[in-house]
Amino acid sequence: MSSVVQGFTKSLAMTVLSEIGDKTFFAAAILAMSHPRRFVLTGCLSALIVMTILSAVVGWAAPNLISRTWTHHITTALFFGFGLWSLWDAFHNEGGESEELAEVEAKLGGNSKASNGAKNGGNKDDDELKKQQRPLLAQFFSPILLKAFSITFFGEWGDKSQLATIGLAADENPFGVVLGGILGQALCTTAAVLGGKSLASSISEKMVALSGGLLFIVFGIQSFLSPVE
Repeated sequence: MSSVVQGFTKSLAMTVLSEIGDKTFFAAAILAMSHPRRFVLTGCLSALIVMTILSAVVGWAAPNLISRTWTHHITTALFFGFGLWSLWDAFHNEGGESEELAEVEAKLGGNSKASNGAKNGGNKDDDELKKQQRPLLAQFFSPILLKAFSITFFGEWGDKSQLATIGLAADENPFGVVLGGILGQALCTTAAVLGGKSLASSISEKMVALSGGLLFIVFGIQSFLSPVE
């Protein structure tokens, strides 16, 4: 039970500090400005949950393919590496508005303007009526939901948080890692969707990177001092 709780708390803390200020966080905030929030939240959160489960499964399977000793040492090295990476970002990324926010805005800007233009054309009421009349299944597979899902899923693929989740699941209870990761993703994504760009642009990326870097270093020290089970 203690292993589940430890995996849960580590995964929750790591996910929150990794996802706040991430590209997928900004993408959710920007998409929610011009699309129905329920579709954006469902699409983004579904992608993050799927990614968390896949990462935990890979981490759980790793010790069965490689010796437990090697996976333990690799996980320890990953924690130290990600910690130093985050600290480097914290002290070398200067400037006002987040570069990642600007990058995501540039990618989504064209679609957002087109969407806003359509809404300003006087057809907003008709569009809402059509959405309400559509079958539930059609609403679930709406283009907006699928767009939010795909942007988030492929944005997370190979990301630092995904690799860290794999490493954490290899060293901790994977069930606790999944629960903590899903809760952390839900908190961050909901905050992004409800807060929008005003919240995203007010986040101190330096403080988030600094906190995340220190957390990874602590995880690395704890993993280094822990005996291989």
